[in-house]
Amino acid sequence: FAGFEANALTYDYTASVECLANPHKPQYGGGIIINPELSHGLRGWSTFGNAEIEHRVVLSGGNKFIVAHSRNQPNDSISQKVYLQKDKLYTFSAWIQMSDGNAPVAAVFKTTAGLKHAGAVTAKSKCWSMLKGGLNVNASGLAELYFESKNTSVEIWVDSISLQPFTQDQWRSHQDQSIEKTRKTNVRIEAVDEQGSPISNASISILQKKLSFPFGSAVNKNILTNTAYQNWFTSRFTVTSFENEMKWYTNEPVPGQENYKDADALLQFSKQHNIAVRGHTVLWEDPHYVQGWVASLSPRDLAKAVDKRINSIMSKYKGQLIAWDVVNENLHSSFFESKLGQSASASFYNRAHMIDAATTLFLNEYNTIEDNRDGLSKPDNYLRKLREIRGFPGNNNLTLGIGLQGHFSNPPDLPYIRASIDILASASLPIWITELDVANNFGEQAEYLEQILRELHAHPKVSGIVLWSAWAPGGCYRMCLTDDNFNNLATGNVVDKLRQEWGSKASEGTTDTDGFFEASLFHGDYEVKISHPTMKSPFLDQSFKVVSTDHTFEQTTLLLKV
Repeated sequence: FAGFEANALTYDYTASVECLANPHKPQYGGGIIINPELSHGLRGWSTFGNAEIEHRVVLSGGNKFIVAHSRNQPNDSISQKVYLQKDKLYTFSAWIQMSDGNAPVAAVFKTTAGLKHAGAVTAKSKCWSMLKGGLNVNASGLAELYFESKNTSVEIWVDSISLQPFTQDQWRSHQDQSIEKTRKTNVRIEAVDEQGSPISNASISILQKKLSFPFGSAVNKNILTNTAYQNWFTSRFTVTSFENEMKWYTNEPVPGQENYKDADALLQFSKQHNIAVRGHTVLWEDPHYVQGWVASLSPRDLAKAVDKRINSIMSKYKGQLIAWDVVNENLHSSFFESKLGQSASASFYNRAHMIDAATTLFLNEYNTIEDNRDGLSKPDNYLRKLREIRGFPGNNNLTLGIGLQGHFSNPPDLPYIRASIDILASASLPIWITELDVANNFGEQAEYLEQILRELHAHPKVSGIVLWSAWAPGGCYRMCLTDDNFNNLATGNVVDKLRQEWGSKASEGTTDTDGFFEASLFHGDYEVKISHPTMKSPFLDQSFKVVSTDHTFEQTTLLLKV
């Protein structure tokens, strides 16, 4: 088995969702996998279960790969033993093909503590698909990698396998490097006099007024009458979703009697405090959350009711929201599609775009990053659904977004979270974490919340984060940030700690001999104060904004009147 540890370098964020004639080279040169490109026959590989395995070579091109055939059980496949360490984080990838048809294939590690799923992909025949995932383990020891597919009638072909370990410090360094690259910009301030000559030794003080990265929490109508809740919330967050106040069962519990009173009040409150709002949700596919009068409609009447619902809420709030969750949890449930046809959801996006074309339209789903055992919402299934939506007549110009709920019930698997977002990022669409919470199943809720938030904020393709922690007198959905007096719980302390880290601390100094002062600042709104003995007034106060830029420096020039 592979008993050496490869040097872990920069993390490779690349992922392919294309089915290719030939696989790419293994990431990290295969990491700790022996014979990752099958260049040396079957060395390092053996059978798992009762499969038979063989080494094959493509005559045209010479590509070499391993095949598991004569399979009778889902886990009959190829195998390699590796030694996994509990303090390491492992990123995994492989290229998979099937002899016929297409079906999901999962990468699984059999450990002394049980099975650990590393990820899955829908493999196809006649081309290679990339499986990218990751894992960590609770105890060090030998583990056995194998591949699993419920379709036992086909051969599983595997090539370019990689298992790369990273230390905790290396993983954290990836986060830090990504934050420096994607969340911050080097700013150069130039102080000059009225003649344009540089002023050296001018005192500079930079203070951040607002952070650009959208970070927030859901709210509900309880905030409207609770001053303590209002003060706690508005001093921390810049974006929100309404817990239930924009859902159909709230807006129209009885047919024809619409009620947007609470949603209107929450939107007005948010506007007053300069808090952006995500529209959640136009439609919810889960039949458990479809009100009885809607569930009882005939297909013809249901189609009319749905069209009326979309037009009602989206016309009412057109142009006032930053996003719409048009369909909620469509990968797990299909109430409307079962009644109106498989293309129903895609048609909803078409209608939504016609009403509010300027606002990003999201698909909102759970378990895409939380649970690698859930095949329904695995990343490539999510992207398949987006392609279906985009492929509906008239939908080619939709502005789509990826909404990942993030309801974590188990300890977070950070390598899998990162790899899943890598795959989704290949669609080049905005990715938001829309409903993040952590169950308090293990007594480490705050610790897990911090790990997850750090990972998500650091990922270069995550555009915003909303916690699902709206307060109510009876408690929160699964995760509260405060007690009933709005004193922080441990989870609230995590939020405040990270908010401080994700914002630029006050930066002070003096200009150099050429009149320049440089600082690395998080994207956001700033106020700068400059003073110098030659100035007529005590100091010059000016506001400026730091945005993402491809340039080495974002230059701000301030004119000092002397």
